[in-house]
Formats: sequence, structure tokens, C-alpha cells
Amino acid sequence: MLDLSFSKPDEIVDRLCARLRAERLALQMTQADVASRAGVGVNTVSNLEAGRNVSFENLVRVAMVLGRTKELEGLFMPRLDSLDDIRRYEAAAERQRIRKSGDA
Repeated sequence: MLDLSFSKPDEIVDRLCARLRAERLALQMTQADVASRAGVGVNTVSNLEAGRNVSFENLVRVAMVLGRTKELEGLFMPRLDSLDDIRRYEAAAERQRIRKSGDA
């Protein structure tokens, strides 16, 4: 399914960062609280809220502290809306790599 929302990557990052900060504040946690519970530095939480690069593992750790693990687990779940989708997914799971067109 084609996403026609026309959001730019930086706009999505800004929205997610704002939501992350709002969630932390709604839970009445400081950046230091989240950092301590996630096993990361306060700068990592600050960088994450500001949209600066942090490792994916640190994002997962912070999401776990904020109780948002299920949302992450569903992030790249396959869209299986039909029997054909299921067949394509199963066939793709058996392949190691996708060949570029023109490769023999």
C-alpha cells in the first residue's frame, strides 16, 4: 500500500520526538528518570527528544521504559490482507536476498 501522506522524514521525526517528550511528561518522569531506568545516559534521552541520532537499541530501551514496546513490535509487521499476500510473504521469507533487475 502506497503512503500518500506526503510527510517528509524530518516532519515525522519532529512529531515522534514531541510525542516521546509528551509521553515522558505525562508519566511525570524526568529525562534522568527515563535514562536511569533505560540504562542510557541523560544525553541520549535528550538527543532522542531533540531528534538527534541515537542507536536503535537505545530507542527501544526508552520505549520500553515508557511502556511503548507493543508499538515498536508492530512497526514492520507484514501486511497480510489476502491469501496472495501470505503466499508472497512466505516465499520471500525463504529467499536470502532480492536480486537486482539485470542480475543473472
